Amino acid sequence: MKKIIASNFKTNHTRKSTKEFIDEVNNYLLESDIDNDVLIFPASSSFDTFETKENLTIGAQNAYHAKNGSYTGELGTIHLDEFGIKTILIGHSERRHILGESQKDVALKYNYYKALGYKIVYCFGEPLEVKQAGLTETLGYIWEQFDGIDLNYDNLILAYEPVWAIGTGVSATTEDIATIHKKIKKKIDKPLLYGGSVKVCTLQDILEVPNVDGVLVGTASWIVDDFKKMIYIANKMDANSKQIKCNIEGEK
Repeated sequence: MKKIIASNFKTNHTRKSTKEFIDEVNNYLLESDIDNDVLIFPASSSFDTFETKENLTIGAQNAYHAKNGSYTGELGTIHLDEFGIKTILIGHSERRHILGESQKDVALKYNYYKALGYKIVYCFGEPLEVKQAGLTETLGYIWEQFDGIDLNYDNLILAYEPVWAIGTGVSATTEDIATIHKKIKKKIDKPLLYGGSVKVCTLQDILEVPNVDGVLVGTASWIVDDFKKMIYIANKMDANSKQIKCNIEGEK
């Protein structure tokens, strides 16, 4: 199975730099004949009609569960349709923990976009205090994040993102990742990404963990050369990629 490499820009990159980034990634995919699925989620202010290779998909980080209406500050499907966007992140920890989306809110959004046939990258994960309580509590917390979610939906990608490993500089061990991914895959037969302080230097080790079908990357993917290296590593997964992946200034 080809690995999926996804970049979440969050509140970063401008319209100009986003276009430059996407164009450079697209050219790299064309020139290198890479057919892994690559997803990029730019800020909504950077949406545009991009000419991209079939395996490069542009998605939305967030949108409201409505076509349009009186929802100040929100995007509706009319805004996504204008640019042909049919892929969306739902349930990201920052939406849940910083912006206060409840599981009911997340499920409403999920089922709205499911009915429209969108590709959904559904995020879930536990905070530090839950992890510290043990595996049983961690799994219970994770299963609760599937309440109201149709896990048999054909166009679904899952993304496990331990909250304690996002933007903290703390990375989950490969054993941590393997344990949770194995438990999830036993119950849900869907592509399963890992996200949580993924770096170029840790990518290959993460992708080699059983049941990891790809990664959803934040900070480490915002420099286009680093993101291209990630795509290369996923595509090759050979002896040479070990040397290339760590040949970056500042990485040890």
